[in-house]
Amino acid sequence: MKVLAIDVGNSRIKWGWHDGARWRRRAEVATARDLKTAFARLPRCDAIVISNVAGAAAGKALRAALPPAPRARWIKSGRIQCGVRNDYRQPQRLGSDRWAALIGARRRYRGPLLVVNAGTALTADALTASGVFLGGVIVPGATLMKETLAANTAALGRRPGRIRRFPRTTGDAIASGALHALAGAVERMARLLHRHARRAPVCVVSGGAAASLAPQLNLEVRVVDNLVLEGLLTIAHDRPR
Repeated sequence: MKVLAIDVGNSRIKWGWHDGARWRRRAEVATARDLKTAFARLPRCDAIVISNVAGAAAGKALRAALPPAPRARWIKSGRIQCGVRNDYRQPQRLGSDRWAALIGARRRYRGPLLVVNAGTALTADALTASGVFLGGVIVPGATLMKETLAANTAALGRRPGRIRRFPRTTGDAIASGALHALAGAVERMARLLHRHARRAPVCVVSGGAAASLAPQLNLEVRVVDNLVLEGLLTIAHDRPR
């Protein structure tokens, strides 16, 4: 089955065209306006599957760029799908991107998993070996942390910085501190899941900040490019429920 998968995030739109065997095209753009020409050049697909966490206006703009057929499937989180059970108190309130990422991780790996998406915000979601989503955390991403410091302190304006073991400039201290905060949140969630599962989880990391975050983690890590798209592809082959 040929699938067009689209992940509408808060800062970028990622999409991919899968021919049934592998991804033939994958790209990301800033706005839906940039998609119409790209989609017009694609071969016809059998399914269009979309996760949108950017709101109604972004959804409306994307609809205008979509191919006329087939009818798009806009996913929502459910109670059970593709081997994952959602233990959120209100399952439908879980972000569709987090749901798709959990499904994508479950398809690739077995055992307890900590599914991390490091983008505008960072999410770290706990998944048991039997596929039960226990819950997870959301924290501001590194850029949001740095922007908050710049906007709310008199002396810590926007300034360049690099990741250092022992920062000796304010810019380096901010950049390193933001990354340490993200790594600390992930490692703490990994410890909690380890205690619950009685075995160490694999940490599956995706998102724009994955490359900088993964090397900082004292965990078994698997970096997966566009995990949400992988989950959308899995959902495309599953009957709606």
